[in-house]
Amino acid sequence: MRDIGLRHRLFVLLEPQAWPHKGLSPLNKFITALICFAALIAILESEASVLQENTHLFLGVEAVLTIIFTAEYGARIWVAGEQEKYRGLIGRLRYMASPSALIDLMALLPLLLGLLGSQAFLLRLFRLFRVLRLAKLGRFSRATTAIIEALHVRRYELLMSVVVAAVLLLFSSTLLYIVEGDSQQDAFGSIPRAMWWSIATLTTVGYGDIVPVTALGRALAGFTALLGIGLIAMPTGILASAFSDAIQRQRQSEQSTEDGKSD
Repeated sequence: MRDIGLRHRLFVLLEPQAWPHKGLSPLNKFITALICFAALIAILESEASVLQENTHLFLGVEAVLTIIFTAEYGARIWVAGEQEKYRGLIGRLRYMASPSALIDLMALLPLLLGLLGSQAFLLRLFRLFRVLRLAKLGRFSRATTAIIEALHVRRYELLMSVVVAAVLLLFSSTLLYIVEGDSQQDAFGSIPRAMWWSIATLTTVGYGDIVPVTALGRALAGFTALLGIGLIAMPTGILASAFSDAIQRQRQSEQSTEDGKSD
């Protein structure tokens, strides 16, 4: 009974949805601070001069962080049994396969994998996984729920935006291939080659490495650039409206909950 009581108390501290007060529990605030600190260490460690002068310091800090996050990972697996769907061995395995648990596991890999070899490229690649610790912050934020809800509600509109973008990309690439293909074989000699220019133009990036040289090609390029402005604005407006609606629903739900408690 003592273990069950301890597990429940730890579950309340670790699981944001189980915390009865607003905001994060003290333990989750501490973990959040560690995640940000770990990301800062990963960023500083990418600078070769800083790493060379403080190699042992970085290794020691990383070892301590790995121990702490390993303990947290084990604790989350243990307290997952407080939820019906994660009870028992099968339930624990189901929890370990969940997206949040997989992110926790990936946060532990860099140091362990780095000890297996000394190839500089692989070590730099493994260091990138440390930044994934920031992704764990998403489990603590209610905004994550709003984002997921917004994407789900407006999935058909967003899908239509992708279809429209694909059609415009193919259409503009084909036109520039026909108009500019003979004069610029390297850039517009095929539709796939012309797609690079179309992507840069439709997304309003405009690298300028490839430009049409014919009058008709430049006219089509200007028209494509104007379409690109609307192409970017369309999903942006859809998402902004969806996020606003989702956040408003969350506020109304929280207000209803508070009103119910006061009654």
